[in-house]
This record gives sequence, C-alpha cells and structure tokens, in this order.
Amino acid sequence: MAGGKLSCLTVAAATCFAAAVVPDWGPGPFVRPAEVNPVIKPRGDSVFFCPMRKAQVHWEALHTFNPAAIVRNGKVFLLYRAEDDTGSMVIGGHTSRLGLAESEDGLHFTRSGAPVLYPAEDDQKKREWEGGCEDPRLVEGEDGSYVLTYTQWNRESTDAAIATSRDLLRWTKHGPAFAQASGGKSAGLSYKSAGIVCRVSRGRLIATKIKGKYWMYWGEGTIRLANSEDLIHWQPVEDSHGDPIIVLGKRVGHFDSSFPEVGPPPVLTRDGIVVLYNGKNAEDGDVALAPGAYAVGEALFAADDPARLVARTDAPVFKPELPFEKSGQYAAGTTFAEGLVLFRNKYFLYYGCADSFVGLAVSAITGK
Repeated sequence: MAGGKLSCLTVAAATCFAAAVVPDWGPGPFVRPAEVNPVIKPRGDSVFFCPMRKAQVHWEALHTFNPAAIVRNGKVFLLYRAEDDTGSMVIGGHTSRLGLAESEDGLHFTRSGAPVLYPAEDDQKKREWEGGCEDPRLVEGEDGSYVLTYTQWNRESTDAAIATSRDLLRWTKHGPAFAQASGGKSAGLSYKSAGIVCRVSRGRLIATKIKGKYWMYWGEGTIRLANSEDLIHWQPVEDSHGDPIIVLGKRVGHFDSSFPEVGPPPVLTRDGIVVLYNGKNAEDGDVALAPGAYAVGEALFAADDPARLVARTDAPVFKPELPFEKSGQYAAGTTFAEGLVLFRNKYFLYYGCADSFVGLAVSAITGK
C-alpha cells in the first residue's frame, strides 16, 4: 500500500488539522476534501415497502453511516447503513438496511431510491429482524463478483454474515460466516466486523489468497483471524485449545484502550498486510480523545503469516475533529472507517460519523 503523504495546499482545497504521525508502511495522512462532507446524510422522503412490516417505511430518515466502498466501471459505489424512524430512540433501537450510492468523482453521490439488502421473509430473518443489516465491508472477487460481510442484528445477538452479488443490486444471503465451521461449534458465537484481505490488481482492490487461502480479520473487542477456500464459508484460526486466536487487543492509555474493531478490508502490500482498524477510547485512555470516541489506527501483519503482528501505530492516524463527527447520535465522536478504495491514484477512505453520517477523507499515493 502506498505510504504517500498528502499535504495541505490551501484551505480551499482541503480541511486539515494537526498532521497525524503516519507510518511509512501505511496510507496517510488522510485529508477531508473541502465542502463535500458529509457525503451521505439522512433523507426523510425515501420510502420503501418493508416486507416484514408489510408497510411503507422511511428507511433512511434518521441516520446514514458506516459505509462499504468498491470501484466498479470507473465509479465509486457505497453500500451504507441506513436507519429508519421506527423503534426506540436509542442506539440499536431502529431497523437498519443497506442503501446503494454511486459517484463519478468519489465526492458527490447519487443514491438509490430503495435499500438493496434488508431483513425479509427469508432464511435469515430470525438473525436480522428487527434490528436489521448493519456495518458492511465489501470486496471484489477474482471472478468479478462481489462479496459482502455485514452484521446481522436481531436485538439479541450479532452474526458476521456473507452475501454475494454480480451487480451490487441483487444479493444472495449465505448466512453467518462461521455457520459451518468446526462442525457447527461456532453457531452460537455472537460476533461482528469482518474484513477480507485484498491486493491491488488492475487498479482495484481484489480479494487475494495467501498460502492458498483467503483470509479475514474479524471481531469487536479483540481482533481475530479466519480463512476460507471460497470467500463464503469461513473457519476461525484456533489455538491449541480450540479457541479463536487473538491477533490484536486493547492497549492501556492508547486510543484503542477500550478495544479495537476491524475497519475496511485489509490490503496486502510489499511491506505486509495493512489493517486499518477502529479503536475505542476508554475513560483512562488517550487524553487527546473523548472517552468512548472511535479513531482509526493502523496495524501491519506479516505477508506470509497473517497472524504475526509486525507493527502498530501508537496514536490514531485519523480521529473525530469536525462537528458532524461528534454531534450525531454517538456524541463522543467517531471516525469509524469501513470503506477503502483505490480511485484516481488516491486512497479514498469512507467512514461513519457519530453513527449519523458518512464522511470522506483522501490520501495521496506516491508510488510505494
């Protein structure tokens, strides 16, 4: 991955703050383009006939956030989480569905009139109703198909599920990623947040094999590892006791002092596997952040051993600074990274803002 540095040329060109310390092996610094953020906001007039409620709902009326991103046919596409205006006014109290938006320039988006992935009368409804489909991460397969990881939330437990598509519009749900792992012993596990390892190919980020298998970092609280032969059925990497191994944990006094959580799909580079992740700050964590705030960190794992941590940033490379990143339904503030694309020779990072909006930051590429 490029370790290129984007400088602040003029105030008109970008919104800049104190420069984060960015490692040579990772992308950054990330700069917010001027006058486009948030790139996705709630929209009260979008109406969708919900097959579960058997009624029209304002499916993106309250919050639009935590996006996945992909480049297709020279455009940037976002799959973003949208919350309707049903349920109680608490985090997790509404129904979430995934909307689709597209952009010619990566900055200005045209949105679909209806969600493309949502709870329905299908074999996944007991896992998705009535909390919904949340927090997607998206990769392109080597055959041109698309593989989505997303959180199923039934207001009791979560599953990191898999869905596939050829066009980003019509999706086939495959259920929880670990449904068939180890003879079904992971079936009762509540887990979320999964990013499949990619490589740069043909100017895009494509799912890649390492030692004959695909790899996925997953988890909130601690980050763990899984592998797969087909991108659909996944097996957690286990220790000698049969427990999923931990590859990244929390650190006292740091921005990830409460816990780390997987961000966008990781990228295999010549330096190793770069994992952008979201760190939650504890009460006694990083004094430069509010307690509970989410900021973006970077970790590097060995290219030939996805379980071996090589390096990790001590401070966040991107953090909540603007009002829309700290004034939504999650007031402590979030720059919650989930979508990363290579577009027009730059890395475009799409992130959730305070569980309410979608933001964008950009990092230049200098050939690394």
